[in-house]
Amino acid sequence: MDENPTYQASGITSELPGDSTTNRQRTAVASPQSMLASREEEEAAGMAENKTKPTRLSVAAFIDALTDPARRTDAKALLKLMQSAAGEKPKMWGPSIIGFGSYHYKYESGREGDMPVIAFSPRKAATVLYGMTGFSEAAALLAKLGKHTTGKGCLYIKKLADVDQHVLEAMMVKSLATKRARRPS
Repeated sequence: MDENPTYQASGITSELPGDSTTNRQRTAVASPQSMLASREEEEAAGMAENKTKPTRLSVAAFIDALTDPARRTDAKALLKLMQSAAGEKPKMWGPSIIGFGSYHYKYESGREGDMPVIAFSPRKAATVLYGMTGFSEAAALLAKLGKHTTGKGCLYIKKLADVDQHVLEAMMVKSLATKRARRPS
């Protein structure tokens, strides 16, 4: 079965200060009863609820709490780079992913949810970048990027100094443009 998502719903939005609703809540037209039925259907089909959701956790506090000084420095640099590329404020998704913007996805299997458009997570082994490879020129840019690995839609870098930041920024911009073109506002 093809697990490539088909994108639905709104464009990319960011929350206003004090607005705790997610993009999905803002754009949903389903009643709470139908949403509950949908959730029950997912559970009956063996689909677990998504754990990656926007939270109210502080991005700055999360980055400041990183124990590895190099990982913390890289996280601050990536934060600025992604915020500049996305034109949106960062938000914590789950306990350890820093995301920008959001979109709603739905797989042919019926599983659906909301995810950040681009994101990163400073993990112990490497920093994981999400949403960076879903565009036609990705392979050519990855060849120019520098030291990295990839896996199932993720880009892994051990140190930001190991990659060409201009190429990384170009990847962010192209990925964002591709995703926004799929879901015009």
